[in-house]
Order: sequence, then structure tokens, then C-alpha cells
Amino acid sequence: MAHQLSLDEIKQFKKDYAGQAQNHVAELAVVTNGVQKASYNTAAVDRLNRTFSIEIPTDNVTDQKQSGRCWLFAALNVLRHEFAKKYQAKNFLFSQSYLFFWDRIERANIFFDRILETADEPLDDRLVQSYLRAPDTDGGQWHMAVSLIRKYGLVPAYAQSESFTANNTAAFNQALNMKLREDALVLRELSQKGDHDAVEAKRQAFLSEVYRMAVIAFGQPVEKFDLEYKDDNGQYQLKQDLTPLDFFHEYFTDDLDDYVVVFNAPDHEFNHLYGLPFEDNVVGGVPVQFLNAKIDVLKQAAIEQLKAGETLWFGCDVGKASDRQAGILAADLYQTDTILGIETKLDKKARLLTGASGSTHAMTLVGVDVVAGKPRQWKVENSWGTKVGKNGYFVMDDKWFDEYLFKVVVKKQYLPAELVKLAEGAATPIKPWDSMA
Repeated sequence: MAHQLSLDEIKQFKKDYAGQAQNHVAELAVVTNGVQKASYNTAAVDRLNRTFSIEIPTDNVTDQKQSGRCWLFAALNVLRHEFAKKYQAKNFLFSQSYLFFWDRIERANIFFDRILETADEPLDDRLVQSYLRAPDTDGGQWHMAVSLIRKYGLVPAYAQSESFTANNTAAFNQALNMKLREDALVLRELSQKGDHDAVEAKRQAFLSEVYRMAVIAFGQPVEKFDLEYKDDNGQYQLKQDLTPLDFFHEYFTDDLDDYVVVFNAPDHEFNHLYGLPFEDNVVGGVPVQFLNAKIDVLKQAAIEQLKAGETLWFGCDVGKASDRQAGILAADLYQTDTILGIETKLDKKARLLTGASGSTHAMTLVGVDVVAGKPRQWKVENSWGTKVGKNGYFVMDDKWFDEYLFKVVVKKQYLPAELVKLAEGAATPIKPWDSMA
């Protein structure tokens, strides 16, 4: 039954408010400073420092600027740290723009597949609408980066520089998504008529147009380059006339199948493998899959991998309990309940079920401070440049890891054998509107 708010009720609310003196103190603080500043908990910051018992030597950070390419930056950061360790070149950088170009082409292609697969469904079908809502986006997953690297290889940053559009994607995204939606309606209509030849002709024409748009926005993808750099010892290195795939195969061990994305979603069954087919970006590429496990599994695997000198890709809800400028991730950083006089008790499971939290950003774990056998804080390499955090690095308390970190990419050797077996088995597909997405 609907409840109509009465003026008498409002009078009582006002009386209740006036009956507690601390409300006026909080009002003065929040009206002037805002909720976050007024509730900032300096004790949470004081508990953190920048010393880590396990720390991988890293130096410069990357900057994704006004784009949603964090997943790609974090993946390439893991690989560049591997390159740094192997070839003594810790400041070597890869081109994100190169792989981002191919991601747009591949996503357009797989979008057309999905539209044709659902062509006989009503336009307002929930699955069709989920495809049309975001035909092509900046965001992505670890497996998507793997698919691109395996198909297109790697390029040094100097060989394929960042374009304005790669750093500022909003306008291009708007134009591309408008085109893809229009293309989708054309393909649906042709498919419903059973004109398969016309469907394929149009698909090719549409993909050619997407390619043209991407070249105009990002530049032609490099086909060959000279690998040239000085290592950390000042030694000059040169390998000429490499293709991107040559570079990947000659300078890296393709052990990407050894990695597992381990998720912590308490609203799903633990020790279970889930597939996200709607997030696959390359037809014939590596499927996007998550092995759901308890948080301690993620922590222990992360610690073991860091001990072995290997960095980790991870996904989290970066906007929660974080101070971007200071580079602080602390679960009790803001005492919002205290300043507003409320008490919220949503745990991680409830936040997932209600849409209050989810994985929004990918970064790289490069260190951890283990005290008395337990992790106390974690060192995070971000991709927001050097002007945030401490030269681009964040520190995360272990409680924040529990509450707002959702997935880590770890090698199978750091997981229990029974979980590895699950990761190599069949995955249960989930829908685009699932909380894991």
C-alpha cells in the first residue's frame, strides 16, 4: 500500500532532528566541507605507510588519461614488469594504443555476431537490449587482453604513440556506438528476411567503415618496427624489422594459459567456474572466465606470486573508501555513518546483490607487507599518471582488499590443485546483467 507523506510527519522529523545537539555540529561540518571531507578518518591513513616486506622493483607509471583502458594498461604492466626482469629494462613501455585499435575492430565484429544470433528475438528482449546498450566500450577483462596479444602481438610505446582519441575516448565512443546500433537494425532486418548474402555483404561493409573510423581516430596500426633501447646497465640493444607477433614470440614465453582469474563474489557459489561469453572480444579468442573462491584464496595466491617476483592484475571497486589524490585505499577511510548519524551494514554479498558495489577498475599489485604471517597492506601500481598517489602508487589496507577487491589474475602454480582442476573444466555461463559482470 502506498504511503503518502504528511506535513505532520515532516514536523515530527524536524523535532527529532532538533532533539539531538550533535546533528547541528554535523550539519555545520558537512554543509561547508561535504560528506567526504567532513568524515575523513585520519587514523585510517596513519595506520598505513609505504614500506613493504615483499616488493617488486618498479619505477615509472603509465597514464590512461580520459579513457577506460585500465584493464589493458594493467595487463601490459604485468608483461612489462616481466620484460624488465628478463631483459633488465624496468622503464620499457608497451603501446596501449596499438592493442586498443584492434580491440575496437574485434568488438565490432563480435557485436555483429551477437546481433545476428538474436535477430529473431524482439528488439525489447532483455539480452538484445543488453547488447544494444553498450555495443563497444573502453572497459574490459584480463582474458580480452590475452586474446588481443595472441592475435596481434605487442608493440613498444615509441612505435605506436598515443593519439588524442586514445587518451580521450568519449566522443569517439559516442560516434562508434551510434553507428553500431544503426548497423544492428539493418542486419536484424536482413537476417529476418533470410537474405544471408546481403547480411554478409553488409557486415563486411560495416566492418570496413569501423576500420576507417579507427584509423582516423588512432592512426594506422604499425606492422613492423625496430626494437631499440638501453637496458638498466646502459647497454644498447637493437633488433630490427620485427613484426608485433615476432616481438611477442621472440621476447616472451607464451604462458598466458597458466593464468587464472580468481574472483571473490560471495553472492555466487564458491569453488565454481563461471563464464562471461558476452564479454568475449575476439571470435576464436580466449573466453572470459572467473573461478569464484573465498577471499583468503585470492590473498594467499597473490602473496605467493609476489614472493616469486611476479606482479598481478587485479580488479576492484576503486571509488569506494579511496583518496585518489593521496593514493589511499582504506576500508574505514570515511566515517560517513558517524557524520550522518546512521548505521549501514551491507556486507560484500549484499552490496553485490543490490548493485551497491562491483568491479570498476583494474590495477597492478606490486608489493605486500606481511607481518606475523598476515598481510597488513598492499602496494598498488595505478595507471593514472604520477600526479595522484605517491608518484602514481597507492597503498591498500588489508580490510579494503577484503571488501572492495573482486578479482586477481594468478598463475596456476600458486593455487590449490583442486582449484586448478576446476579452472580447467567447463564453465557455467552467466548473463550480462549478473553482478559478476
